[in-house]
Amino acid sequence: MATLCHSIHTRASGKIARRNAAAKVFCSMQMPPSQSTIKVVIIGATKEIGRTAIAAVSKARGMELAGAIDSQCIGQDAGEISGMEEALEIPVLNDLTMVLGSIAQSRATGVVVDFSEPSTVYDNVKQAAAFGLSSVVYIPKIELDTVTELSAFCEKASMGCLVAPTLSIGSVLLQQAAIQASFHYNNVEIVESRPNPLDLPSQDAIQIANNISDLGQIYNREDMNSGNPVSVRKIFRIAIFLSIQNGHCQFVKFILIP
Repeated sequence: MATLCHSIHTRASGKIARRNAAAKVFCSMQMPPSQSTIKVVIIGATKEIGRTAIAAVSKARGMELAGAIDSQCIGQDAGEISGMEEALEIPVLNDLTMVLGSIAQSRATGVVVDFSEPSTVYDNVKQAAAFGLSSVVYIPKIELDTVTELSAFCEKASMGCLVAPTLSIGSVLLQQAAIQASFHYNNVEIVESRPNPLDLPSQDAIQIANNISDLGQIYNREDMNSGNPVSVRKIFRIAIFLSIQNGHCQFVKFILIP
């Protein structure tokens, strides 16, 4: 991310200008860092990604777990279901309104992280916005119509909402690399390797395909002319390989193949 700097030149003498500059630097160095803590509410707390998020938030600097919402394991401690050594003294609840109301009364800065279901995400974001909290949504296979509705609602409510198609840094980097590489090739192929064929295509692959399709360039013209939607003559390929151990994804490898 580029940073734009704006320089200010004064007409004062060199000595006064140097003194003012030194004072500005001193004041900047003495500014204390913000001590506000972000209250985090996690919806879908008992899911694997929810339990991981609970542990991560509890260890993160500047963040504090303020609520764990789920219809499962109600009453159990959020730290215990996440496999943490110590309890967090925050029970799993199925009452989002009560948790949001508590944060609003404390006038703390808060955010809702939603791992729930496509059918409930819209109402969850509306409730969060009503209490002045922004939302981060990660729900695989969320419908585009739902995203459009969320965008319209948040714009009208002047509230922020991030709908993340993926939370993997590697996947984001792959998407950026795929976009850059696609400008230099006329043919594109997305290749995936997963233990369970029913999981194909993945959301990562779909997102990459959508990103490349939105660039306004027509690829694979040979296939279109021949009437064959699949061709073995591909020049630019994106390969996605996953390693699954004990039912959990341990390693993800992305390869750009020119």
